[in-house]
Amino acid sequence: MNIELSGKLIQKLDIVSGDGKNGKWEKQEFVIETDDQYPKKICMNVWGDKLPMLASLVIGDQLTASVNIESREYNGRWYTDIKAWRIQRGAETGTSPSAELPSLPPDDLGLPDDDLPF
Repeated sequence: MNIELSGKLIQKLDIVSGDGKNGKWEKQEFVIETDDQYPKKICMNVWGDKLPMLASLVIGDQLTASVNIESREYNGRWYTDIKAWRIQRGAETGTSPSAELPSLPPDDLGLPDDDLPF
């Protein structure tokens, strides 16, 4: 599932790191404010090799983030994590190719929807 969230970058938090069972990890959280009639503030994060995507953005930049949302239970409480895997500078409708930041390969390989490659 591909979910995109657009808004204005209003805060970048400090990079947090630690050691886990799979080795060292780093993440950075950031907050956007949507451009809806009733704007919402949404906190998301980037992990590991995705940190450089956030480094070049400054407070006030308009951006669109492609995210994965996942919830997990711990001791009877639920926690939701919003991980950005692609960030594009500019609003969804006003993005120019030169403003695009590094991202994952596109899902669209140019094949018709009903013509699977296998």
